[in-house]
Amino acid sequence: MTCDFHSRFFAHLTGQGLKVDAPRILTGGRSNYVWRTGRIVVKLYDQSSANPLFANDPACEVAALRALSGTGMVPHLVRFGGFEGHHWLAYAHLKGAPWQHDPDPVARLLGRLHDQPAFEGLSKGANGSALIEAQTEAILAECAAAKALRDLRPGHKVPPAKRQTLIHGDPVPGNLVAHDGTLTLIDWQCPKLGDPAEDLALFLSPAMQLLYRGEPLSAEEADAFVAAYPDSQVTARLRTLLPWFHWRMAAYCLWKAERGGARDRQAMELEIAALQSISPSMA
Repeated sequence: MTCDFHSRFFAHLTGQGLKVDAPRILTGGRSNYVWRTGRIVVKLYDQSSANPLFANDPACEVAALRALSGTGMVPHLVRFGGFEGHHWLAYAHLKGAPWQHDPDPVARLLGRLHDQPAFEGLSKGANGSALIEAQTEAILAECAAAKALRDLRPGHKVPPAKRQTLIHGDPVPGNLVAHDGTLTLIDWQCPKLGDPAEDLALFLSPAMQLLYRGEPLSAEEADAFVAAYPDSQVTARLRTLLPWFHWRMAAYCLWKAERGGARDRQAMELEIAALQSISPSMA
């Protein structure tokens, strides 16, 4: 998108009654254009290319901010609309910073989220190893250097979870804002009805921790996160599925790396190492 397009876009927002003086682009996200302007954040969705793992659905984000309004788990929705074929959304700015330390509150926040009622329009998550395997194979089918990862496919099978819940779908450090002694989840463009273990695996992912926080969780941090999550049945299931989630994330990082992701190959190696560190009886 050109600077001229952005100028027309901000003029459009002004015409919608939004104050957009001196918008400052925010870094951290890897899918859309995001600016802070005064007390609001403006997101302009870039849907020019499909992502094989993380959806980019503006309607789902609006639905999530509406459904979870008042819980403290989402920012306040200000307005949304369209401009020249592009969707946009504005929400109240949270005066804080991306999560960096202490995984306990993250575990408790996700536990609260997974107890919330689902809302209409959610897609289904990859529930069980068969669907994770199919999703991963679809990602690898778009990669030139897929053979080495195919050879690492986990061997054990895990049936689908009987209980599916609302999941965020991308609870990485960059999407967790620490403010006023609490945490709020942003970037709701890929929520799902799925296995809550998937959200836990995404937060624990060494690749996502590297890309958004600068380093993977330590073993102590990972253990503390799992221990703080309030449902032991979900964490027990997480342990059986971790090899599959590491394998899928390694495939995704390869897909990103082959499209120019600067640090995604390093992120892929971290996922492979995590997969290979798990007991051979599990992987």
